[in-house]
Amino acid sequence: MPPSPAIAPAPQLLLPRRHVLAGLGAGALGSLGGPLLAAGRPIAPRQRVIIDNDFAGDPDGLFQLAHHLASPSVEIPLIVGSHLHKGEFFDPSARQADHAAQKAATIAGLMRLARVPRIIAGANAAMAADAPTPASAAIIAEALRDDTQLPLFYAAGASLTELATAWLAEPRIGRRLVLVWIGGPEHADLLPGLPQRHDAEYNLTIDTAAAEVIFNRSDIEIWQVPRNVYRQMLVSRAELAAALAPARALGRYLLAAIEHVAALTEAAPYHVNIGETYILGDSPLVTLTALQSSFEPDSASSLYTWRPTPRIGADGAWQPAPTNARPMRVYEHIDTRLTFADMFAKLAAAAR
Repeated sequence: MPPSPAIAPAPQLLLPRRHVLAGLGAGALGSLGGPLLAAGRPIAPRQRVIIDNDFAGDPDGLFQLAHHLASPSVEIPLIVGSHLHKGEFFDPSARQADHAAQKAATIAGLMRLARVPRIIAGANAAMAADAPTPASAAIIAEALRDDTQLPLFYAAGASLTELATAWLAEPRIGRRLVLVWIGGPEHADLLPGLPQRHDAEYNLTIDTAAAEVIFNRSDIEIWQVPRNVYRQMLVSRAELAAALAPARALGRYLLAAIEHVAALTEAAPYHVNIGETYILGDSPLVTLTALQSSFEPDSASSLYTWRPTPRIGADGAWQPAPTNARPMRVYEHIDTRLTFADMFAKLAAAAR
């Protein structure tokens, strides 16, 4: 099934690789070698990415944000700090989205960016009917821009509150962006022979009503990274400590965020030992947007299937897709080597 017009790359990027290389000729290829490539040829953005994550929660979102900000192939016009579950142990306050925006600003400051994207707090609670927010207004404004040809991705690592609020206020945005979402349960038919989980998925339950709007009512194209797939994003804490050392202050901040979670979970009343690995489950947001293939851009090293977009029930479980359901990507495997090697290299470079 071909991609929708919302994500069609610029025509020149669709040229087959062999035609481009043949057109360059041996002399031209030679001129591209040596110092030019060694020095790092400037990379221009190929797509826009709105980032939406619960940065005051699981620190995997902080890793994803830093990685995205260090990726030159994406233009990031907006970063939205979103809320968690009410009373969440990561941040039991009533200002979770505000704190998320503050943490996003801290990451941007540690990276000493030449240009800091607009950072805005979303709603501090689950979606309220007919209650637009400054964040949803900013999402609408970006989606309706007519002064750029760069395709727009909405990279969400937590709830879908702000996107659902934006779509309800202005449904025209549905055909103008693609949602890449870390969330939602497994698809049992893609996991034959394995026990089926029946518990609701974490990110979906932050705001089930918002997920229902996006899946059941909107026309937004969805690229889903379900629970069983984002849990593949395992990295050892020993590797993190070694690989983030060159990232200096930024690396120390990210490592401290994981150590804080370890301390929280090991204390009463949880008494959970998180072991020697950590799931950086939001990192596929970078893989699937910034790390697309050079020719015929797509997330070519990660495996996915197309299927009709299912409905979501009030209990967070899948319901059968309607007959005329729009197609949805479901990822089955993410290229972890590309993801983590690129992240470590970029974060080290950002500290130099």
